[in-house]
Amino acid sequence: MFSKKTAMLAALAAGTLALSACGGGSDEPGAEGEAGGLSLVNEGALTVCSDIPYPPFEFEENGEYTGFDMDLMKEIATGLELELEVQDVGFDGLQSGAVIAAGQCDVGASAMTITPEREENLTFSDPYYDSLQSLLVPADSDVKTVDDLAGKSVGVQQGTTGETYTRENVPADTKVVAFPSDAEMYAAIQAGNVDALLQDLPVNIGHTEDGKFTIAEEYKTDEQYGFAFAKEGSEELVSAVNEQLTELRDNGKYQEIYDTYFAE
Repeated sequence: MFSKKTAMLAALAAGTLALSACGGGSDEPGAEGEAGGLSLVNEGALTVCSDIPYPPFEFEENGEYTGFDMDLMKEIATGLELELEVQDVGFDGLQSGAVIAAGQCDVGASAMTITPEREENLTFSDPYYDSLQSLLVPADSDVKTVDDLAGKSVGVQQGTTGETYTRENVPADTKVVAFPSDAEMYAAIQAGNVDALLQDLPVNIGHTEDGKFTIAEEYKTDEQYGFAFAKEGSEELVSAVNEQLTELRDNGKYQEIYDTYFAE
């Protein structure tokens, strides 16, 4: 799902993702070559579901999807000799396994932490990112630690590990407000409707660029992100994606993409 201080979004324009036209659903094997024999939602394509935007992991720029997850998915699809198709879905349906179980996509790539609860309904790839949680507050806020949220309000994204961490660690009289996505959370703190946001560090860092907000605290939670697949019947695809992740690490492409979004 790492250095404690990152300078994020330094190169948002890098790594664009070309979207292909969506083909008809099929249970037939995918493209020949490395992808031969894989059971895919759409023949010849790797169909990815993601909750967009969630920069720097997935966001839209100039009509195309990009970000850390999206750039990795693009490389993985290329390595499998497949086209890449992306569907924007809600995170709650994705992390619960409902979207993938419905056959809407082959893989979920959405900054998703691997947890035992999610593994009840999903199969995960090897971990591809280690994450921290963090507390974002206005630059002039008197909130310095999670304990200072007593009697205040904090925004979280519904269904995330950030929400779980918040509810388990804030004072009892803190008002926890759950939002569907980061976009609504950020709008709420900008409008003064919540006093803080608690979520993944890289996402919060993106909100500090104009100097109006700052990171009050970071929390080491030992979270790791993984790509999500159907609980049953996805073994060959999971293995193929893991092989591609290993190849990307070995050939230096993973590090290149990582440095684009998480430069020291």
